[in-house]
Amino acid sequence: MSRIDRGSRTIAATPAAVYGALVDRAALEAWLPPDGMRGRIERWDPRPGGGFRMVLTYLDPAGSPGKTSDATDVVDVGFAELVPARRVTQTAVFQADDPAYAGTMTMTWHLAAAGDGTEVTVTATGVPPGIDQTAHEEGIASSLAHLAAYLEPGG
Repeated sequence: MSRIDRGSRTIAATPAAVYGALVDRAALEAWLPPDGMRGRIERWDPRPGGGFRMVLTYLDPAGSPGKTSDATDVVDVGFAELVPARRVTQTAVFQADDPAYAGTMTMTWHLAAAGDGTEVTVTATGVPPGIDQTAHEEGIASSLAHLAAYLEPGG
């Protein structure tokens, strides 16, 4: 059975609002980088077949060397599927010389109405073997917490 990394969180926002934060450049820069990182989008084309390049910079690279350089991860993300208020499927390729980070990872963001909010479930398949599963799932959980803080009232 192939590896699947997961994360899930209920966010006090409508599925349409969550979807909007998944396809907005400024929003992604604000909430997507996990704890200990900041992100900058270099290229932006928000349509199926389009995508973006994100440069993630470690705030303290000493304990977590980057995939692209000592302090950075550069990832080219494609929008494989955009279903408003329901699902965003992305392909992600890390720019790295180490073959342990090679390949195309697929990240699917499922959105489902849940009471007054949205259950956001993230699944990642095709994860490069160089990415530790526990650390990756912690990163997904961190990004989901940032998404909640970005969208929820008073966040």
